Order: sequence, then C-alpha cells, then structure tokens
Amino acid sequence: QVQLVESGGGLVQPGGSLRLSCAASGTIFSIYTMGWYRQAPGKQRELVAVDMSGGSPNYADSVKGRFTISRDNAKNTVYLQMNSLKPEDTAVYYCKANLRVRGVTYYSQYWGQGTQVTVSS
Repeated sequence: QVQLVESGGGLVQPGGSLRLSCAASGTIFSIYTMGWYRQAPGKQRELVAVDMSGGSPNYADSVKGRFTISRDNAKNTVYLQMNSLKPEDTAVYYCKANLRVRGVTYYSQYWGQGTQVTVSS
C-alpha cells in the first residue's frame, strides 16, 4: 500500500513563510509527478504547484513568485516553500502523487490527508 503524509502546516502572519513537506512511502516503483493542491472553505480544490519529473514545474498564477516546489527523489518527498503568505492562501493543502506501484504497469493517483495553513494576524 502507498501513503502520502504531509507536514508543516500551521498558523502564520501575513507576509510570513511556511514550508510544507509530503513524503510518499510504501511499495513504490516510480513516481511521475508530485504536486500540491489546496481547498479553501466553500471553494473547489485547486492546483497550487506540480513538479513534473524531468520537466519544469507548473504554478498557479496566484502563487507564482511566492511559492517554490522542489522534490527529493531519493526520499520520495516533495516540498512547498511558501513565502509572502497572504490571507487568501488560507486553505487545507493536499499532496498528490502520480506513481506506479511495484508489480503493476500503470500509474495511479494518490492523495495525502491534507494539512491546514492559516494566514492571519
């Protein structure tokens, strides 16, 4: 089985920074993409940033220049460095991985449980 575990959320003042981590574990053969999504109360889940293995990362326009996604393939871990945080960044942040489990020939999507980020003074 595969698990994605996020950490690093919390309460921060506007203009502050947080770093989220998401570690994938289990019978993983390979990981294609790892990314971050968020869902604010009353809103749909939206893409924040995605790391494309071997390609350039994609960012939502609302976070470009403030957030940076990075990945440690040896640890099956993806990070999201969030700077200059704004109240509108408040949401539950979810990690998603598109990966291949050992013994199968296809890729599947897996989600973490989410971590709360609250930006408030």
